[in-house]
Amino acid sequence: MTRWLLWIASGLLLGGIVHFATILYLPSTATQNAYARISAISPVNSAVPLPAPTAEKSVLPLMDPAFTAAVCRYDLKEAPLKLVVPVSPAYTSVTFYTNKDVAYYAINDRAAGRRSIELDLMTAAQRAQLPDDEEVAAADRLIVESPSQTGLIVIRALAPEAGIMPAAIAAVAAAKCQPQPL
Repeated sequence: MTRWLLWIASGLLLGGIVHFATILYLPSTATQNAYARISAISPVNSAVPLPAPTAEKSVLPLMDPAFTAAVCRYDLKEAPLKLVVPVSPAYTSVTFYTNKDVAYYAINDRAAGRRSIELDLMTAAQRAQLPDDEEVAAADRLIVESPSQTGLIVIRALAPEAGIMPAAIAAVAAAKCQPQPL
């Protein structure tokens, strides 16, 4: 009897290890991740509004129809990026993802505390190249370090009522995502 319990426990342990390893490995094998889907519709270093999701089709999965969104596919190989997003009437958020769909930074209009969300996106090497006297000016500007040279910036604006949707769409459409020399 003890021998059977040992075999059952060993089988359950081995099954758990295989299950856990599979769950961790599967996302890296996905070929149609968000970065690949956005690459087909968005040029590099430019903010592009996404079409509103419908029941039949949406560019990204699990998009909420109460939000309007824009995406900036960035490449920091040549220069850092300057992002300027006007704040919508209800709520605006900006989320940064690596090209492997890992979120590494997010900010919303309440945290920014201004009429627009402005920040500089750069790699650690680009930030190290900033002049020493830049530290004085750095107190007024938000600098985000990207863990990868390429990735996505997703800009979302909430329209809790249908009448606010045009203002939210206008705020997202006015977002600027442009390279900026050091």
